[in-house]
Amino acid sequence: MSTKDVIGIILGGGVGTRLFPLTRDRTKPAVPLAGKYRLIDIPMSNCFHAGIDKIAILTQYNSVSLHRHIHRTYNRDMFASGWVQILAAEQTLKSSNWYQGTADAVRQQRVEIGEAKGKYCLILAGDHLYRMDYAKFLQHHIDSGADVTIAVQPVSREDASGFGILQMDENEQIVRFVEKPKTPEAQAGLESGDNPDKPFMASMGIYIFNTETMFQMLDENPGTDFGSHIIPGVIESRKVMGYVFDGYWEDIGTIRRFYEVNLDMAAPLPRFNLYDPNRPIYTRPRFLPGSKVEGGSLFNVLLADGCRIQQATISNSVIGVRSIIANGVTIQRTVVMGADFYEASEDRRRNRENTVPDIGIGQSSVIEAAIIDKNARIGQRVIIRNLPDRPDEEHDNWVAREGIVIVPKGAVIPDGTVI
Repeated sequence: MSTKDVIGIILGGGVGTRLFPLTRDRTKPAVPLAGKYRLIDIPMSNCFHAGIDKIAILTQYNSVSLHRHIHRTYNRDMFASGWVQILAAEQTLKSSNWYQGTADAVRQQRVEIGEAKGKYCLILAGDHLYRMDYAKFLQHHIDSGADVTIAVQPVSREDASGFGILQMDENEQIVRFVEKPKTPEAQAGLESGDNPDKPFMASMGIYIFNTETMFQMLDENPGTDFGSHIIPGVIESRKVMGYVFDGYWEDIGTIRRFYEVNLDMAAPLPRFNLYDPNRPIYTRPRFLPGSKVEGGSLFNVLLADGCRIQQATISNSVIGVRSIIANGVTIQRTVVMGADFYEASEDRRRNRENTVPDIGIGQSSVIEAAIIDKNARIGQRVIIRNLPDRPDEEHDNWVAREGIVIVPKGAVIPDGTVI
């Protein structure tokens, strides 16, 4: 078995409305993660660790920042056999539509995928957080003689209503699929695992296909989505196997999950280990100075490169690259994404003349339970409070979603603002 026969196909995602406003200016896989990474770095790193070096990324929505990140991060050596390429949605003589779903995206790129001549196709999402050995996944697929293998995650009865549930027989072959069964009647008989706390198997949206078989399935079924149309349509006619993955996995599809996953990485014992010496997460190399902390207090803080923190009190938070935090600031349970650049002295002087705050967080501000996107300008004495049962609302320079205040990319919060 060689992973050289595998083409990794990473789906760039759609509009990402549940992650708005983080997806206002970027696609989901380009959303920053853990201070210095982007979501796309997770499946890319998993592919490289498994020896999969032919990777296609299918993109269409708000894709400029993702394209820029891929170009700056994943340039391959000219002597390497593999490649990383972007397959953007495009108009052709056969189709003038955007990608209509996961299966339609692959269908529209059939020529490019076919010319790569990979025996297997590994279909991945670009917005999940996990560390999986795809080589073991592939070996399971080959050993079972499957046409398609689906990675599944054991879930509880309470969580089953939020996933597509796949029932497996004693040989791990999938015999039934039910999309998000919400009632006890709908869930009856779907139990597959031997763990009474997590008796159901949820699709992770990660698939391995025999390439030729995949193309046949796409020809036979005009459906636009693998999970909703293609897979359910072939369960009875093809050999569809499950691959049980019981490690850490999060689908970062909502603001609340994004927020909680990031804060967990700042905990003393995070559920996802960024410090694994054997399977690091790769990202764009930046030539930044070490972070400088001039005083104050930091407790359970994940601190990225190039930050300058004055006399501030920060706890249970993520502080992203190039974050500038002034004297007297208090930050609690907050994700600060940082900045894409440092401001020059003359730009800062001009901003002050126009009463525009510097990029970063201004003196004596207090921020609780928030997400501060990149290049945001938080003035002095700004207060962002953690209000119980805060309703969803949208303003020119801030948004509330799921009880969390989000300051969008490049937004300006004037001095003295209370949110």
